[in-house]
Amino acid sequence: MDLVHHTEEILIFILAATAVIVATRWVSRRAGLPAAALLTIIGIVYALLPGPNVELDPEIILTFVIPPLLYNAALDSSLLDIRHNMRTVISLSVLLVLATAMLVGVGFELWVTGATLAAGVALGAAIAPPDPVAALAVGRRAGLPGNMITLIQGEGLLNDATALTILSVAVASVDGEGFSFPTAVGQFVLAAAGGVIAGVVVAYAVRLLKHLRDDPISANTISLVTPFAAYLLGERVHVSGVLAVVVAGLIIGHDAPRYSSGASRLQTSAVWRLIDFVLEGFVFLLIGQQLPTVVSRLHEYSTATIVTAVAVSVGVVLLLRPLWLLLTQLLPRRMHSRLGGDSTSDRREEKALTGTEVTALSWAGTRGVITLAAVFTLRDNVPDKNLLQFCAFVVVIVTLIGQGLTFGPLVRRLGLRANRADLARERNEARSAAVQAALDRLDEILQQKHDHVEERAIETVRKQLTVRLERYRRRLDLIEKAESDEVPVSPQYEAALAVRREVIEAQREELLRWRDSGMLTDEGLRVLERELDHEERLAERS
Repeated sequence: MDLVHHTEEILIFILAATAVIVATRWVSRRAGLPAAALLTIIGIVYALLPGPNVELDPEIILTFVIPPLLYNAALDSSLLDIRHNMRTVISLSVLLVLATAMLVGVGFELWVTGATLAAGVALGAAIAPPDPVAALAVGRRAGLPGNMITLIQGEGLLNDATALTILSVAVASVDGEGFSFPTAVGQFVLAAAGGVIAGVVVAYAVRLLKHLRDDPISANTISLVTPFAAYLLGERVHVSGVLAVVVAGLIIGHDAPRYSSGASRLQTSAVWRLIDFVLEGFVFLLIGQQLPTVVSRLHEYSTATIVTAVAVSVGVVLLLRPLWLLLTQLLPRRMHSRLGGDSTSDRREEKALTGTEVTALSWAGTRGVITLAAVFTLRDNVPDKNLLQFCAFVVVIVTLIGQGLTFGPLVRRLGLRANRADLARERNEARSAAVQAALDRLDEILQQKHDHVEERAIETVRKQLTVRLERYRRRLDLIEKAESDEVPVSPQYEAALAVRREVIEAQREELLRWRDSGMLTDEGLRVLERELDHEERLAERS
């Protein structure tokens, strides 16, 4: 009976948490606030109420939560865009993390009574990597330019590996002769290089399964196990499992259009969006619930020590980032040709950030689950473990709630937003080129005179493609004549779109009437509805 009762309690908690996550998303979408910050606040409020709390298990988070979240983020990122912005991405995700860890370590050794350099570096490594979830959610909603989205994504993907490697070196030095910066850098390089190799191995192993990936169910199964395979391989060979996950995700996401069927990509994308939504929701609720556990362990420290430690941690995190961005943007950009490719042959050359972009990027440093998961892995022999965990928790709360809730208003105040007209022009030009390629292929088929292909069928397809090409070209003409950076609205286009929606809705109603009258099975209804759903989605994106 006890087991049954315990199971029922877990189920009730999961259902209640799920309801809170869904409700918070609804509020977030309407209020324009980041769901991550709102969920953290809800978690804190719940933690202060009487009743049981769920404590964060760092091993479960690092093994079962971080890999799928990072992998999905990597799938949605652009390998080419990250490569073109490699100079800034490396600066933020590697060098800034190293600088943050070292500065926090030195600050602890100098100003926090009884603290050691190794313990301070361990804390610095934990609080150094930003979690871009909140910033990206708000930034996309506010229309942040694509280069800013790329930088936030690229930094968030690679900085976790840097931080966790430094953390492991710092923790290991507690049992040794102290922290050594050259040793830390050497071990980081080895772990990072090994992580990259492990990620490439997993990515190419998945590529060998390309025939299985034509089937949506098989493709989903392979996709779901890939991040865990990459992480496990990295950890087993004692390199960065986190970096292995990221590299595998970037390569597989880049290859997906070439090696996966359309049906597989649609289903896999939907599955990962659901997993990402649920995992992130539970994680941020858990962050807030750690408050009682962390605070209850501070009785052995004086108020002055706690205040000094928190001031060093929060101060370094908030002040070093904007200073670092300003200084690195002033440096010569000679590294670009070596790190990001030949700028003379690439129209997307990496450019220096403007003052407003530096300001926005400085405020996009929200910390999250990786910080708490990392600092909660500290062993009992680490000096001032409880104080380090409290400092990490305060940094997460200050950045996640403080920066998370104010990032959207800041972006809007700065006037930073993507040029929607340019984006629409790029996509419609690509659509036109794709349709033109299809028309050229029809000409080739007609010239080859395949016996099994009727000219009438070719002409039918040609008419459909020609109508689509004309629509795209009219759209491009409208965009070219527009004087603002907003996508112009054509009354004729909107009217045609409304007609297409009405027609699709009429077809749905008729299919339902057939099903209800027994002339169509439910299975048949689902197949035909799926066809209409794809048609409707295509209409909305055209």
